[in-house]
Amino acid sequence: MKIICIGRNYAEHAIELGNKVPKEPLFFLKPETALLPRRNPLFYPSFTSDLQYELEIVVKISRLGKNIQKKFAHKYYDEIGLGIDFTARDIQKQCKKDGHPWEKAKAFDGSAVIGNQYLAKDQLDNLNNLSFQLFKNGTVVQSGNTKDMIFKIDDLIEYVSQYFTLKIGDLIFTGTPVGVGPVQIDDKLEGFLENQKLVAVNIK
Repeated sequence: MKIICIGRNYAEHAIELGNKVPKEPLFFLKPETALLPRRNPLFYPSFTSDLQYELEIVVKISRLGKNIQKKFAHKYYDEIGLGIDFTARDIQKQCKKDGHPWEKAKAFDGSAVIGNQYLAKDQLDNLNNLSFQLFKNGTVVQSGNTKDMIFKIDDLIEYVSQYFTLKIGDLIFTGTPVGVGPVQIDDKLEGFLENQKLVAVNIK
């Protein structure tokens, strides 16, 4: 399975990191080993001093597809969830400065946290108006809504499937809203989609 991560899909987030707002989707991959086993804590990696959270809507692919047209994209997923894309921000900044790829800042073991459950698509009124929040130690640190996505879910499926065959079980992390920030050892993160807690992780 593949973990496909969309970058800069919320304009305010792109701006907060000093990046240009993209004219077409940007994406990178995480390996399967990036998935943190469910209910496990994330141990703060020794190679970074600036580990940051990025809460994202996650789409789970349910059908095999290639070169999927936007008008058919809705047939390729049935469930919506939440995930946290962890980033070693200091390493990412140095890699970007040096003009190097930055997978080691984004794709390390445990860097993709997903929830224990998903919501059925037909339970949700409007996929383009879903609110989601991340709490750190009980305080809201990120609050987003899919209406603010630059590229909507079906747009992303159409675009990505030009380059990669999408397979059953593939995950698309659809981008993070403004408000990313650092975590410390003993922090607890909890993510809510439409007021339902779907993801939680402790930092150790």
